Amino acid sequence: MDCYTANWNPLGDSAFYRKYELYSMDWDLKEELRDCLVAAAPYGGPIALLRNPWRKEKAASVRPVLDIYSASGMPLASLLWKSGPVVSLGWSAEEELLCVQEDGAVLVYGLHGDFRRHFSMGNEVLQNRVLDARIFHTEFGSGVAILTGAHRFTLSANVGDLKLRRMPEVPGLQSAPSCWTVLCQDRVAHILLAVGPDLYLLDHAACSAVTPPGLAPGVSSFLQMAVSFTYRHLALFTDTGYIWMGTASLKNGDCWDRAMTLPTPFQEKLCEFNCNIRAPPKQMVWCSRPRSKERAVVVAWERRLMVVGDAPESIQFVLDEDSYLVPELDGVRIFSRSTHEFLHEVPAASEEIFKIASMAPGALLLEAQKEYEKESQKADEYLREIQELGQLTQAVQQCIEAAGHEHQPDMQKSLLRAASFGKCFLDRFPPDSFVHMCQDLRVLNAVRDYHIGIPLTYSQYKQLTIQVLLDRLVLRRLYPLAIQICEYLRLPEVQGVSRILAHWACYKVQQKDVSDEDVARAINQKLGDTPGVSYSDIAARAYGCGRTELAIKLLEYEPRSGEQVPLLLKMKRSKLALSKAIESGDTDLVFTVLLHLKNELNRGDFFMTLRNQPMALSLYRQFCKHQELETLKDLYNQDDNHQELGSFHIRASYAAEERIEGRVAALQTAADAFYKAKNEFAAKATEDQMRLLRLQRRLEDELGGQFLDLSLHDTVTTLILGGHNKRAEQLARDFRIPDKRLWWLKLTALADLEDWEELEKFSKSKKSPIGYLPFVEICMKQHNKYEAKKYASRVGPEQKVKALLLVGDVAQAADVAIEHRNEAELSLVLSHCTGATDGATADKIQRARAQAQKK
Repeated sequence: MDCYTANWNPLGDSAFYRKYELYSMDWDLKEELRDCLVAAAPYGGPIALLRNPWRKEKAASVRPVLDIYSASGMPLASLLWKSGPVVSLGWSAEEELLCVQEDGAVLVYGLHGDFRRHFSMGNEVLQNRVLDARIFHTEFGSGVAILTGAHRFTLSANVGDLKLRRMPEVPGLQSAPSCWTVLCQDRVAHILLAVGPDLYLLDHAACSAVTPPGLAPGVSSFLQMAVSFTYRHLALFTDTGYIWMGTASLKNGDCWDRAMTLPTPFQEKLCEFNCNIRAPPKQMVWCSRPRSKERAVVVAWERRLMVVGDAPESIQFVLDEDSYLVPELDGVRIFSRSTHEFLHEVPAASEEIFKIASMAPGALLLEAQKEYEKESQKADEYLREIQELGQLTQAVQQCIEAAGHEHQPDMQKSLLRAASFGKCFLDRFPPDSFVHMCQDLRVLNAVRDYHIGIPLTYSQYKQLTIQVLLDRLVLRRLYPLAIQICEYLRLPEVQGVSRILAHWACYKVQQKDVSDEDVARAINQKLGDTPGVSYSDIAARAYGCGRTELAIKLLEYEPRSGEQVPLLLKMKRSKLALSKAIESGDTDLVFTVLLHLKNELNRGDFFMTLRNQPMALSLYRQFCKHQELETLKDLYNQDDNHQELGSFHIRASYAAEERIEGRVAALQTAADAFYKAKNEFAAKATEDQMRLLRLQRRLEDELGGQFLDLSLHDTVTTLILGGHNKRAEQLARDFRIPDKRLWWLKLTALADLEDWEELEKFSKSKKSPIGYLPFVEICMKQHNKYEAKKYASRVGPEQKVKALLLVGDVAQAADVAIEHRNEAELSLVLSHCTGATDGATADKIQRARAQAQKK
């Protein structure tokens, strides 16, 4: 245990810091790091080196080389830089490399050197050129801040949603600031810069001078500044050799400077350290652990590394070669040409267990487990001591927690064995924390492997989440490992294996040295019917890579037509899309394809395509009936469908034509079409309608009133109502209206007019073809019983009873029914016998029934 703490370095009385090797780098660098532009992504991310950048001493003819390595030094990509001079490199949160050029253009590359996109930081940046740039990260994305040759700042807080902000001008700024950084809080980015002994804070609206509280006097310049990983702390390195450290806050409240319109970033001074070195450092970064009260800053010069905090002493390391610092959530990564190391504060659980002469529960449990393996009775003594203090649960938890913060698998196993040993003596210790730690450590050890090169710590892993880690493995094309992790952690297929297989398939279609048939077969064999995998998305990627035939083959495996059709239309395979849409039975999908085809093909080809698809043709006709009548007519003409063409002209005569001449002409065209269709009935009916229209126009001219658009019956009725009986009878003869129908029309019209005298004359003009019961019914409908009785006497014997009942003569109706000896009529009369007045009539009927039964 003493040897284990040999690399622990105390900083004051309450914290230890240790530095251990992550990897031995074997990347065969041809130049020193100082001669390269360097960018390393956080969370154990990749390293980018732009070799031979634009320096005055370098030959202009030599093109620089951009190399991308894993954190272990494994080469991922290398490409010759053919664009403009680069000022700064940086990684986005999605592990995309941002290359900021001198002209303000930002080129974005993937992890394997594939060009993704580019964007510009604006015309002002283009005109004034870029002096310096910073790539920064927030919880909402990655941003870029630019310092131009005009000493103005421009930034975008999220490169995924580019919105450029030009920061206010700093008064009197004639040269570049000695140092500057970006502060981000509450989705707002600010610029903090140093000009001589003054500090300025810029936001989108104003520029204000700020002063750190408690700063030692005599400062004439700030040489370096650093903001913590979470933007909560700020460090300043002055030309007097002092390092000022404090908390940074841009929120409203106590942090507001009363004399300023902006919040000051200096909320509280933590400490100030005199390092006795006035030379400007190469780098200065924060080194702090989440939920720790200790704060420290790591400062690097050419051959010296210093860790300073709230203590009178510092920790110093000698750097054997040029090194680069990468701030992390819980420490600092330090890499050089030969090694990659991690410097961090020793976690509380590890410190409790491993510090010299520790009597913490976890330390005793670890010793007990070691003695148990030696079969020593001391194991029982240690266990009894822990149990007597009631700290066995705490001991197990300490060992589990400490195992998560250890990098070496042997030490992880030792601590987990101790935790497992202690669990055996607890009745109700929940196993979840132990099981989850074992799973997490197995995943971490797998990705820390030299060939994988992602040196995540346990704290970083929990902050990053397993889904993001899987995405990063997919970016590195480590599909087998990602799938093994999903299966080991038993993640849902849609979130795990299915998603990774879909990414693998999208990568597979980019391999242009393999035939389309082989790629499609391999993808289908691997994916099958895996839930959550969309073949259409894979086909879209294939089409984007210029492999249209492969995309079509992949779409054959897509079970959802709604996903097939849009991509087929995008690939200009409209006829195939139409067939797929028809097979799906989705009319909306068919309409979508038809409208696309209509815009894509000329009229003749479009109609020919429809003729080969009867269902599509039928649907398109339905569409044209409501939206495009002229197109519908063209379809009928092309198909020689004279029957439908005639019907079309009839509808058009009423829908489109207002003049009588136009209607008649359209009807004549319809009649001709019906004759061609050999539908003589429809043709004759159309000709009759033409005659009626002409007659109605003549009636309007001669008699006035409204006749057009009335039916034949309504026309006759209107003439009768107007007193033009002769014309109505002539019209009936012309159009061969049957007598029964004419009598009904005239009877109804005269009753509506209540012209009872004319109605009586009409009834006596000749024998009624409809009988006289309708006269009774119509009169009673008009509530005229007097007139109804006139016609009741003329009703024939078959309907006599009904007529008498209509006029209310129940007694006479009973006599007629008894005379007829008709049981149905007797029952009908009985149903009308109500009240005392009809009692005698009812008795008469009952007696008649009784006599009939006796006979």
